[in-house]
Amino acid sequence: MEAFITIAIFDYIHEIEILKHRLDQEGFQYYFENEIMSGIAPLYSTALGGIKLKIHPNDVLSVKAILEEMKFNNNLKIV
Repeated sequence: MEAFITIAIFDYIHEIEILKHRLDQEGFQYYFENEIMSGIAPLYSTALGGIKLKIHPNDVLSVKAILEEMKFNNNLKIV
């Protein structure tokens, strides 16, 4: 997991739930840095630098396409 890179940063735990499901469906290897701490103490998210989506470098283009499709690149616009 040391080779994984940050591709997106989110402020709130609810922003990543649908994305996690989609990444699981596609079979990508990923993890969210600071996810657990942000779930326990949501206001710490900013202090920790946000919830960082870490993925394998080989999946960058595919995951960016998913992020664009779900419009996560600027704000949560799913709902």
